[in-house]
Amino acid sequence: MGAEATEAGRRFDLSVYLVTDTRLSGPRGVAAVAAAAAQGGVTIVQLRDPDATTRELIAAAEALQAALAPHGVPLVINDRVDVALAVGADGVHLGDRDMPAAAARRLLGPGRIVGVTVHDAAEARAVDTEIADYAGIGPVFTTTTKAEARPAIGVDGFRALRRLVPLPVVGIGGIDAARTADVIAAGADGVAVVSAICAAPDPEAAARAIAAAVAEGRAR
Repeated sequence: MGAEATEAGRRFDLSVYLVTDTRLSGPRGVAAVAAAAAQGGVTIVQLRDPDATTRELIAAAEALQAALAPHGVPLVINDRVDVALAVGADGVHLGDRDMPAAAARRLLGPGRIVGVTVHDAAEARAVDTEIADYAGIGPVFTTTTKAEARPAIGVDGFRALRRLVPLPVVGIGGIDAARTADVIAAGADGVAVVSAICAAPDPEAAARAIAAAVAEGRAR
């Protein structure tokens, strides 16, 4: 269901997709939050910190790799293909203002994950299945964790875009455990969450609740 394998052998499970937030993680740090979340059922982690320097991103990525390795959870880097290459991360996630996916694939080669963002029908139809491995569709709900976020598309909007994308997809934007099952039932292979885990007092318990909601959505 959530686990996917591409022809090139890249394996990943989108079920519970954690996007890190340095500010929301607070003094615990993103590595500790991600490790706890992996214990609770997070299946893939994206390092996202648009305010960090390259040196800081590399250090954060290496700390995350060490934290996630015992759990077998892959790490992708938001935007920064150079950082992904520098640390040997499992892949990248690219938005509409980032490096084109085709260029990233050329740099990364066939063995790493490339995720892309989809906001509307035009972007959905432009997804190249020969280049990208999955798409993040959203924002499904209003989100405060990303500056200049686009208007929320809602569950119905997500469902419509999902039908246009011939790849595994995650819903992203304002998703928590209470909203997860609806997004999964609308066709998502997983949900990407930020504050629902990073701001939680107990990231492990938060991840476990989201994983349970993913299972509920698949059973509908």
